[in-house]
Amino acid sequence: MYFDALATIAYRDFMKYVRNRPRIMFSLVFPAIFIGVLGGSFQSNFGSTIGFNFITFVFVGIVTQTMFSTTAQGLISMATDRDSNFTQELLAAPIPRFVILLGKIIGESLAAFTQLVGVVLIATVLGAQVSISQVAAILPAAALVGLMGGSFGVLVMANIKDPEAANQVFPLLMFPQFFLAGLFTPVRHLPIYLTILSHVTPLRYAVDLLRGIYYQGRPEYAKVVTSPAWINAIVVAALFVVFLAVGTFQYSRNEKNK
Repeated sequence: MYFDALATIAYRDFMKYVRNRPRIMFSLVFPAIFIGVLGGSFQSNFGSTIGFNFITFVFVGIVTQTMFSTTAQGLISMATDRDSNFTQELLAAPIPRFVILLGKIIGESLAAFTQLVGVVLIATVLGAQVSISQVAAILPAAALVGLMGGSFGVLVMANIKDPEAANQVFPLLMFPQFFLAGLFTPVRHLPIYLTILSHVTPLRYAVDLLRGIYYQGRPEYAKVVTSPAWINAIVVAALFVVFLAVGTFQYSRNEKNK
């Protein structure tokens, strides 16, 4: 019974994404801008000296960002569900709270996966060194990143009931991570205060995980990866469990106190 409920909730959230054409279009604009403009600019100016293709470097970062932030921000639907009283209908059902939230996370993760098709196509056109085998290799890790991003979204949304407030809070939580996590530039050599901030940024471990798998066995590996993939995978998995556990507890407590 729990599996059926989880699948139904996941399907509902996925179909909400499929029917939201503006969201789909915007999800492709962001990768095109940063892979083409930022990656292309850095490649033209520094490509001959840094020792790796910067467009490819940014491409892997954007894949990570797509899975993490798309899934996380998709959990804003928790607030809209409250407004439509759908949340109360779910809570009245005889299923655990974590099943409800996990279903929403999986649904938004599936939405993020569909975006990856567009990201890969855009990156290929713009000159990234994209290999089907390398893309396939990072998909399991990308799924794990999506789950972590979704649990991060649950943790945030468990304490926010207004969709407008959520739309203001998420950029404040996301954009600093984009730069501290090494989405666009390497983070191997940073000032001490940025190094500390980078290490407490959840997205850093997700980015390093996917880059570690994507660049495995390539000469650029030592220049773009900071930690072994298995360490990053353990950290990402642990953060997923912690975020989901704490977020579920806060969500249940807040809904009970309504």
